[in-house]
Amino acid sequence: MTVSAQLAARQVSAVAGGIGTRSIYAEKALNAELWDVDGKRYIDFAAGIAVNNTGHRHPRLMRAVREQAECFTHTCFHVAPYESYIRLAERLNAIAPTGVENRTMLVTTGAEAVENAIKVARAYTKRPGVIAFAGSFHGRTMLGMALTGKVAPYKKNFGPFPSDIYHAPFPNAFMGVTVEDALSALERLFQADIDPERVAAIIVEPVQGEGGFNIAPKEFLQALRAVADRHGIVLIADEVQAGMGRTGKMFGFEHAGVKPDLVTMAKGLAGGFPLSALTGRAEIMNAAHPGGLGGTYAGNPLAVAAANAVLDVIEDEGLCERAAVVGQRIKDRLDAISQRQGMEQIGDVRGLGAMVAFEMVNDRISKDAAPSLTNTIVAEAEKRGLILLSCGTRANVIRILVPLTIEDDILAEGLDILEASIEAAVSVA
Repeated sequence: MTVSAQLAARQVSAVAGGIGTRSIYAEKALNAELWDVDGKRYIDFAAGIAVNNTGHRHPRLMRAVREQAECFTHTCFHVAPYESYIRLAERLNAIAPTGVENRTMLVTTGAEAVENAIKVARAYTKRPGVIAFAGSFHGRTMLGMALTGKVAPYKKNFGPFPSDIYHAPFPNAFMGVTVEDALSALERLFQADIDPERVAAIIVEPVQGEGGFNIAPKEFLQALRAVADRHGIVLIADEVQAGMGRTGKMFGFEHAGVKPDLVTMAKGLAGGFPLSALTGRAEIMNAAHPGGLGGTYAGNPLAVAAANAVLDVIEDEGLCERAAVVGQRIKDRLDAISQRQGMEQIGDVRGLGAMVAFEMVNDRISKDAAPSLTNTIVAEAEKRGLILLSCGTRANVIRILVPLTIEDDILAEGLDILEASIEAAVSVA
């Protein structure tokens, strides 16, 4: 019996069944490569779900964390604050694209950043309502699930959820949902379900992650900014997955030239260490009373050290520019595959920077989802040594999230495996 098989058996008897996993039991990793406990090598096209933008174990991150560990690992910022937290806040204040003076708080997970964004928006506006979008993902806490616009697997069987949360359609060109359709539905929501004067916040991803890598059109984000301004609503950019250089700019909202009021960050922020941040306009961030924000582990010193190193690496190694180059190579390869005879089940290829996906359908006319084929491609890739992730409200999208530091030859090798996996899956479909 392999070590992986032994661990799988132990997992069944030790770990909650509701925690979904894969059969890859990691032993070590470096940049864009991972080895399992049986010595099998994988190319990582998942990056820990967009966490390892700077790759596995980047030397500068590892050095920063080791140096911090020699000083202290935890004091709780509420009890004995430390300079590195303040320095990171200063740096995030400087880069968050609000266009005004900012303030920052640090927490641990993306869901915490989102929840605190809603808390701050409600404290500032003295209003209860929040609008999110179909296909969105904002976390697995009760409020995070309420905001999320995808039932399975995130919301199924876990309700009831917090009240005063409303969902509007998100533009989706492939499925024929236009910007005009989405905005008209938002206006109908104001007419039928909630007075806009009762809405505290609109929260939106510049590129939907779990929803299928649907890119928010520039016109849509600009219109949401206008709606928010007209009604005194706080506009929250959920940059948990799209941020930290992933889309070719530090934040996805920057592609649209739109200035949000609040920005949530996590995943790539600390390169594998648990850290998230909420940064936004000072007047909004300061609306909560002292003691109303925070948490015991919020802004852990090791994670803060890693995050400061991540910002250095993104700047010094030009990772925003690298994301654009890498993403274009991936899209070009997928476009070429999709245009070949016999590959008509690749219905759409889309992406922003190095946040790329392709959608599998039964045919391009009906656009009926092909989730079984999607799963087969992921399984084929895993057998051949490539880690892929699926997503989408119809479970038929494969997303590619390579480390931005991936070497050119490793990227090319991974794309070769991806092409072979698609061919093998389509041939037996």
